[in-house]
Amino acid sequence: MRDLPDDDDWTPDRLKVIGERVRAERRRQGLTQDQVWQAARVDRRTVQNVESGREMKVGTLLRIAWVLEVSLADLVT
Repeated sequence: MRDLPDDDDWTPDRLKVIGERVRAERRRQGLTQDQVWQAARVDRRTVQNVESGREMKVGTLLRIAWVLEVSLADLVT
């Protein structure tokens, strides 16, 4: 087990990677952001925020993963 760093400087980079994975999978499937946010029943801005690596909720990622038919682990690991 490793200790958490003293600051949160590492989290923006991690969120960006997750967002890039969501975007890449969406594009791989030929889907638009509009199609994803409508199917996931989230706000358009929410999908934009996820793909740009801003703060995201696990529940939102679960909805997006469901719509994209991938596991949450595929997006976050």
